[in-house]
Amino acid sequence: MPERASDRLVRMLGMIAYLERHEDVPVEQVAAQFGVTPEQVMADVDTLWVTGTPGYLPDDLIDFDASSYEQGVVRLTEGRGMTRPLRLGPREGVALLAALRSLAALRPALDAERAAVLDSVLAKVQAATGDAAAGVPVEVELQVGAVPAVAAALGTALARRRRLRLRYVDASDVVTERDVDPVRLVSQDEHSYLLAWSLPADAERLFRVDRIVDATVLEAPADEHPVAADADVFQPDASGDLVTVRLAGRARWVAESVPVEGMRERSDGSFEVDLRVVQRAWLQHLLLQVAEDVLDVRPPHVARDTATAARAALEAYAPLPVPTGEA
Repeated sequence: MPERASDRLVRMLGMIAYLERHEDVPVEQVAAQFGVTPEQVMADVDTLWVTGTPGYLPDDLIDFDASSYEQGVVRLTEGRGMTRPLRLGPREGVALLAALRSLAALRPALDAERAAVLDSVLAKVQAATGDAAAGVPVEVELQVGAVPAVAAALGTALARRRRLRLRYVDASDVVTERDVDPVRLVSQDEHSYLLAWSLPADAERLFRVDRIVDATVLEAPADEHPVAADADVFQPDASGDLVTVRLAGRARWVAESVPVEGMRERSDGSFEVDLRVVQRAWLQHLLLQVAEDVLDVRPPHVARDTATAARAALEAYAPLPVPTGEA
């Protein structure tokens, strides 16, 4: 899957901090430190070289030693204070405190380690905010997209290690019922997910919280299951059909927000992504979202099916009434 812009940003900020503590670091060593290729390190340095603080004149930019760079060695000469401790103003501190208190609403659903981290950060931010913290309600509702009964059931099952019975609506608007052993709640982008072991599938699954219609806590205890280290990240089903979509450059957000198997840049500024598709309705929804930027879809029958779905949607709209007195 192509790297998300947010993940690259975090790595590049980490590179600045690392290079401020280490001088004359070979590119291969930086690559090993951050788990990327030497080519990616060079690309990151090239990006950082034209990045800086407002003004963006030469003296405002992050800088590296050019002669070292040509020899495959990275030496940071100007970090522009990117690693300087961040000082929050009262308004920023209150906003952060409110967000942390909203997370506390799901504290029973967190494991002991995550709950301890949340408590520690909340206490430190509250102390740093001082008197301004008095204006933040103690209870702040967390918007996770779940109905209150579902959120309560998830929290109870996770806290008490009980099995859950879920009624779930998938991307094709099909409702299924299944028993699962909950593992933990995770967040990706704007959505919250329940990571759980699905008993019918005998495998780990991610369930989008806002698609859980109903959740019932069962008396049976939840069993322990071997969950993969990357289970928190949605991975496309390898059994799905492989579909290639060519998109205009302005639709690049698709490659960062949708799990793809491959991505290729085109000389004209467009790009191609390879998708594993199990639910055809999901793909049609995606293509209709970016319809103006879709340049090609393979295999051809997928494009025809999507076009048929688009025409059916348009035909569902009744003709607009003609105002009286107009032809």
